[in-house]
Amino acid sequence: MNTDSRFFTNEPDATLLSRFQKILENNTQFFDVLVGYFRSSGFFQLYPSLKNVEKIRILVGLNIDKVTYQVLSRSKDGQEDIFTSTKRVEEGFEKEVTEEVENAPDEKSTEEGIHKFIEYIKSGKLELKVYPEHPIHAKLYILRKTAGSEDFGKVITGSSNFSQSGLVDNLEFNVELKDKADVDYALKKFEELWEKGVDVTDKYIDTVKTKTWINDEITPYELYLKFLYEYFREKINYDQEMFADLPKGYLDLEYQKEAVADALLKLREHNGVFLSDVVGLGKTYISTLIAKKLGGQTLVICPPVLKEYWEDTLREFGVVAKVESHGKLDEVLSKGVDHYDQVIIDEAHRFRNEITQSFETLHQICAGKKVILVTATPLNNRPKDIASQMFLFQKKNNSTIPNHKNLKAFFDALEKKLDPKLTKEEYIQIVKENSQVIREEILKYVMVRRTRSEVEKFYKEDMTTQGLKFPKVQEPIKLYYKFDETLDSLFLDTLSIIKKIAYARYEPANYLKTQALTEELQIQKVGQENVRGFMKGLLVKRLESSFYAFKETLKRFIKSYDNFIDMFDKGTVFISKKVDVYDYLDWGLEDELLELVEENAVIKYSASEFQPHFKDLLTADKKYLEQLMTKWDKVTADPKFDELAKRLATDEQLKSNKILIFTESKETGKYLSDKLKEIYEDAVISISGGSKGAEFEIVKQNFDPRSRIKDDTKRILVTTDVLSEGINLHHANIIINYDIPWNSIRILQRVGRVNRVGTKHSEIFIYNFFPTSQSEEQIGLEKLAVAKIQAFHDTLGEDTQYLTGEEEFNSWEIFTRINSSNVADEGSDEYVESELGYLKQIRNIRDEDEKLYEKIRKLPAKCRTAREKLDASGTLVTFFRRGSLRKFFKTKEKDTSEIQFGEAAKLLHAQPADSKTSLPSSFYDLLKGNITAFEESIRDESEEETEKRGSGSDKTLMRHIKALLSFRGLTEDDEAYLNTLLLALEEGAVNKRSINQLVTKLKEMNKPLAILAEIRNAISEGYLIKVLKTEDQRRPAKREIILSEAFT
Repeated sequence: MNTDSRFFTNEPDATLLSRFQKILENNTQFFDVLVGYFRSSGFFQLYPSLKNVEKIRILVGLNIDKVTYQVLSRSKDGQEDIFTSTKRVEEGFEKEVTEEVENAPDEKSTEEGIHKFIEYIKSGKLELKVYPEHPIHAKLYILRKTAGSEDFGKVITGSSNFSQSGLVDNLEFNVELKDKADVDYALKKFEELWEKGVDVTDKYIDTVKTKTWINDEITPYELYLKFLYEYFREKINYDQEMFADLPKGYLDLEYQKEAVADALLKLREHNGVFLSDVVGLGKTYISTLIAKKLGGQTLVICPPVLKEYWEDTLREFGVVAKVESHGKLDEVLSKGVDHYDQVIIDEAHRFRNEITQSFETLHQICAGKKVILVTATPLNNRPKDIASQMFLFQKKNNSTIPNHKNLKAFFDALEKKLDPKLTKEEYIQIVKENSQVIREEILKYVMVRRTRSEVEKFYKEDMTTQGLKFPKVQEPIKLYYKFDETLDSLFLDTLSIIKKIAYARYEPANYLKTQALTEELQIQKVGQENVRGFMKGLLVKRLESSFYAFKETLKRFIKSYDNFIDMFDKGTVFISKKVDVYDYLDWGLEDELLELVEENAVIKYSASEFQPHFKDLLTADKKYLEQLMTKWDKVTADPKFDELAKRLATDEQLKSNKILIFTESKETGKYLSDKLKEIYEDAVISISGGSKGAEFEIVKQNFDPRSRIKDDTKRILVTTDVLSEGINLHHANIIINYDIPWNSIRILQRVGRVNRVGTKHSEIFIYNFFPTSQSEEQIGLEKLAVAKIQAFHDTLGEDTQYLTGEEEFNSWEIFTRINSSNVADEGSDEYVESELGYLKQIRNIRDEDEKLYEKIRKLPAKCRTAREKLDASGTLVTFFRRGSLRKFFKTKEKDTSEIQFGEAAKLLHAQPADSKTSLPSSFYDLLKGNITAFEESIRDESEEETEKRGSGSDKTLMRHIKALLSFRGLTEDDEAYLNTLLLALEEGAVNKRSINQLVTKLKEMNKPLAILAEIRNAISEGYLIKVLKTEDQRRPAKREIILSEAFT
């Protein structure tokens, strides 16, 4: 405790504030202040004690080094007149005051203090000047009493500025001088400096009332426009982006230029971006423009069928790039990838599973580079799908996404919500909620996505000017093929038998005796269960596809069982390595997966090591399959093909136009092609995954308008989904889906082949096939078709998850979805309102009212207004920002909640004629509620960050490394490597598959140097350097209140 009453250190009982209060309230007549910096917060603390003071003079040195010194120097040298010098001083003061008020506490006392300060200025009680000649770092306070007082006055000087910190918070050192000589000397010096000061009292009032949140003249309409300006600030001028020297034949479209500008910003901020416009809007073209803007060398990874298309496009734009197919990742990595600056991954949704070999290789390729993920469908119903793709350019535990540094924790929390115990309705609701959260909190920072309907609505003028319009997608036409009574009975019997089959041949590890199960086989059991589900699904899908494909599949199954049973009877069983089912399904390689399942090698077992009933299950399965084969061998009719042939011959659209017929089965494709060639001869061409390059070239010449070589000999293209992604086929405008498209993404992609930018067709026609029973009542066909779909669905049961990651719909939903014209524009009917309309509004102000736009741009931080709004009475809406994070909160009484942009926009929307009202007395209480909620949402991130990083195998590997670091036989280089690896693991920068495989190997090892060698072999030092290269060094941005509106 301070025992000398002359010194004030802001320790308890010795604050400068308390001393000032005591002196000022004891007949003080004059109060003069000389400080280097003036802060209103000092006045707010003190003004109740200034009530009876007659005159207050404040002289400020300002930030002389940065603002005034050069101004004054130029004035003295004759470079500027005194008016200009004074103006510059005032501008510097204005900046200081604006920043100081902006950073003042968001409390009622702050506003009251500012108004009191202005009141004192207007009455002449307070004068404020800035000293312009040289820096002032003094802190001098002169307090004088009325004439004739025994105690003439006092001088306090020391380290305290006139601020909250100087008066109370900081540890300071100030001394009080009471001798008259000291007071006279200080007053004399003060008067000399005061005489030279520039009066800024009027400037203070003008600044506070017009350039700070104290401004009470802001209308609701102006505040609404400010809301739009601040939310879209980085995007407003995207439409002004220019691209010179576009190749001949390419349109300079506004929506594509804006996508490039938006993607470049996201790449700069987060090192990666999803280009996810719906199919047919020109993502390849946009990606190429991005690569051209970025410069350097580009690696493009795409499906094999799109390789030539990418090479042609990149060449036309003069982009230095190498294009490789998805299947060549190992080769790409082995050749070296350090010279590439960015990686473009086309159809990136194929890499949505981070535990596959292909993902692991791709992760190594992308390390340390900018990543552009091109996919119209990045998000299915599992949060981990989008998470995996993001991990190609973001660290799991140290991301750059605002408010979500720990991405893994964020996505894991969403995954946990998808509880298998949920009802179907509850599950679908959680899927929708998860999707909305992911869009609002993650994807908005790393995704460029517009639907076709958005582009048509918000870029209509530009498209019309350039003579471009999208074709109208007509309501899909339903083609029903009927089973007669015999076929219908066989169909139902077949589905019943498919349910009964155990598929034991495809999961032998599940039937090993317990003692025969190694740890590796325990892992393989899970993979084999996936194979079983795949095989069951394959039978169902082939039955629906074509009778021919179903029979061929049965033949393969029976042959596979014959071989396996023969092997078992000879006393030896070979179990293949774990088949990566998901890797193959993600690529749509069902036929290749089927072949892989048949391979027998790797682990050898004796038949005696299997459970006794295993052989019985194998025999029973084979008997079921043979039973089916016997029944279907007798079937020669094909009502489905008959319906197709009839339609092709009679439907006016189908008789002469180019047609794409899609099927999921290569065998169905071959069957259709052979049958159609009997009718249309060389006008038919068939494509599947096994087709040669020359056949793809023929397709391109006949169906791609951009092909350099034109041909028109082919009219009907029968294809598997190998042509459903990326490629241009819009010489045609008709799609026939020969199979039921169980995955709605597939049909979206198929339609996208013909529904593309620049098509000459005005309409798109879609035909869908559905099976029905024989019926005399035409009106019942839809119900009968839905019943057939339900039969397929019920047969698949829980195994549906092995067929697709797509949201599971009931039979009627499947039927209605694929028969809607909206199927061509995924997302057009989403409940998320488009932001493009709001962006258009602020652009219109920019273009049509330059004066208003400038006024809106310069409205102060924390600006606020109020108006009557009955449906929101008593509510305060506040817009917060921290760096690139934007959040909106609303409080009514004590109920506070976060709201999304769409709701905030609707609440804040106003017309020019809307009048403002006075702020309610509850304003600061409501604002405090919003601030508290925002701060808590930010704290959630901090708590998320401080959770122990790493989980499962990550933690296990980290324990191995920490144990290894205690080994004395390491070199300094070894220690440096291991510490770098620890950091990479903590940040979630190492691929999951690499970690899992390494942990499995280390379990059987105990020699430190051997463990070190294994770790180095699995995770190279070069890889670590690259994955840590994108370390985010940015400091956390401060919290900003952008604006608030109160509704009364």
